[in-house]
Amino acid sequence: MSQLDLYYATNRCHLGKDRWQPSGYGKKFSDDGMENLRFGRVSLDIDDTKVQKHLQGQVDQLGAGDGLGLMAYLSKLVPRAQIQAYREDLQNDIHQDSQSAKLGSAALFQDIQQAMLQSSDVLVFIHGFNVSWQDAVANAAALQLMLNRPGYGDPTQKVLVLLFTWPSDGQALPFTSYRSDRAEAEGSGAAFGRGLLKLRDFLANLRDRSNQGQALCGHCIHLLCHSMGNYLLQHTIRRIDDFTPGNALPRLFEQIFLCAPDVDDTALEDPAKLGRIHELARQVTVYHNKGDNALVISDYTKGNPDRLGSAGAARPAALHQKIQQLDCSQLVHGLVEHSYYLIGDINLDLRHSMDGVGPADPLRRRQRHPLFANVWLFA
Repeated sequence: MSQLDLYYATNRCHLGKDRWQPSGYGKKFSDDGMENLRFGRVSLDIDDTKVQKHLQGQVDQLGAGDGLGLMAYLSKLVPRAQIQAYREDLQNDIHQDSQSAKLGSAALFQDIQQAMLQSSDVLVFIHGFNVSWQDAVANAAALQLMLNRPGYGDPTQKVLVLLFTWPSDGQALPFTSYRSDRAEAEGSGAAFGRGLLKLRDFLANLRDRSNQGQALCGHCIHLLCHSMGNYLLQHTIRRIDDFTPGNALPRLFEQIFLCAPDVDDTALEDPAKLGRIHELARQVTVYHNKGDNALVISDYTKGNPDRLGSAGAARPAALHQKIQQLDCSQLVHGLVEHSYYLIGDINLDLRHSMDGVGPADPLRRRQRHPLFANVWLFA
């Protein structure tokens, strides 16, 4: 047995009498408003033998690593997990950024900074539609374990996952829960944007201190958005733009991964949607699958336009040079059709990007599209 620690931020309401010692988080916004954020750490006691069985499991032609089976195992452990919420001491007559305020975000950033100083990148993860607190934690924990599989990726570098979980219903009611989650994702975009603005200010403070001789860790922060989490990101960008001076958004991330994005297939061309996402990162990668039935349902039963996560961008040649696409349709089938970022070599492709492996490197199972230089086929 060993302990797995997962850091989180959420705008969900806490469960239990004490917000600083919650039993979990629910499917409604925080009682203090949709932009109110809680920060903390979840600790799971895991059976290493069972974990290794899933990490070595084979799924179809996708290579070793059954992240979905691992997520199902971890989900059963979440109700018994230990939750440590970072306490805050805010007073109405004190500005929250003043020296007198005790901020949960500051405690989180300091703990993550210590992890990064010990050779660790950070991947911020935003889940999609129909995900409860329990499944969100299991999903992020499985992702962290998959990205750190022994023998895969740079052995000198770890990846720490930071979960942002928003009040997705966690109930698969065909119309009601989808519409509800879409509205809550839109509202949660401002909350996540508020968190990124806190991160921006923390990083700016670190740069100021580095100019005074303090060493920086040299590691990177990345972002992965799954499914409707990409719609949340659209509204995050608007929030950041509202509070950013100048004409460019702050580059906070090294890599941004848009996995099975449940947004319009023209979203990357529209500045009011995801058209400015390249300003936030050094590189952006879209993972899509033509056989993704979850997005087909989004198209036809919800009245949405074609989804970016189905056939990719409508006009690949019109995208910014930082943006590339990876078509996973040849290999992704059945139960993994929507959450394939947790499986085998597609998960390894994410890790290669974090390690700085070039897009055409033979370590990857990629082939360049014959017509578009920024489109790759998962072979």
